[in-house]
Amino acid sequence: MLIVMKPQATEGDVRAVCAKIESMGFRAHPMPGAQRTAIGITGNPGPLEPAEFETMAGVAEAIPVSKPYKLVSREVKSEDSIIALKTGPGKADVSIGGRELAIIAGPCAIESREQAFAAAARVRQAGARLFRCGAFKPRTSPYSFQGLGEEGLKILAEVRREFGLAIVTETVDPENCDLVAEYADVLQIGARNMQNFSLLKHAGRLKKPVLLKRGMSATLEEFLMAAEYILSEGNYDVILCERGVRTFADHTRNTLDLSVIPAVKRLSHLPIIVDPSHGTGKRDKVTPLARAAVAVGADGLIVEVHPNPERALSDGYQSLYPEQFEELMEQVTAIAGVIGRTTARSALATAGSQLQESGPHCKDRRFSS
Repeated sequence: MLIVMKPQATEGDVRAVCAKIESMGFRAHPMPGAQRTAIGITGNPGPLEPAEFETMAGVAEAIPVSKPYKLVSREVKSEDSIIALKTGPGKADVSIGGRELAIIAGPCAIESREQAFAAAARVRQAGARLFRCGAFKPRTSPYSFQGLGEEGLKILAEVRREFGLAIVTETVDPENCDLVAEYADVLQIGARNMQNFSLLKHAGRLKKPVLLKRGMSATLEEFLMAAEYILSEGNYDVILCERGVRTFADHTRNTLDLSVIPAVKRLSHLPIIVDPSHGTGKRDKVTPLARAAVAVGADGLIVEVHPNPERALSDGYQSLYPEQFEELMEQVTAIAGVIGRTTARSALATAGSQLQESGPHCKDRRFSS
């Protein structure tokens, strides 16, 4: 059930409704909106009586939720959710789900401090605001490179301090989830773990933003239900990620299902980004699919970029060269402008042109690099 509060409802009214829900043995999930607050209820084994709440102060109406996924549904929250991150003291805020596209870029796996710093410098210069790099790597083969573990996480913390990039890195099980959360700004849950329910619940309790990748054989409903596990634990900062599904096609590693973007937008308030690197598995297809993802309404991209892909220890064949990533950013920035969105690259270009117009004597250090 969803309790919709009146626009003029006070914080006390909201607390009273939450207390009533909890006194019944259920869990309350208040979700503030632009006009009014909605309160979702989970844990109830069956339908509740609307009259239990409709007579309370500040309550507009009590509405049954028809979808099996409740908290991720637009029935509970009609406005788009925007996930706000802060990379550290004195650093710029980063948002996922707003007008500016969230661009996450970096190598598949962290191999060394030099490799991470080289990649971070180039993706930051090109306009990325978040850095992706795996310290723990769940691999198909037990003999493949499994990541540097905590040593890699420490290097990622250095990358954040040096370049002001928010860190997105993968957690592979509940046991290492707390460790990863100490270093990461966003916890990534990979496709293989989309239905690892103990991991989803643990990530939900940590209250750290979570990037949830769609499983390679998951339906849309299964994808949204996996997100529901995280929200049901009280963590509402979830970013969905389409990364391709397994089909009979053999010309790409996976089949990137871009049709899921408008479907998610219709059903859920959560932001959704696209991974064209895993979605295709081939370097020459990453940029064209990134363009298409932005055009169809994705809230951002997560792209693999390596300073030396032919020597990469993981997924080098689908990683872009830094020069190719710069070209991708130019193209998606142009497309973003057509559909009323921006990238950090377009913001820098605008600021740079304004600086240039102000004359040579008005140089600003912020744009000199």
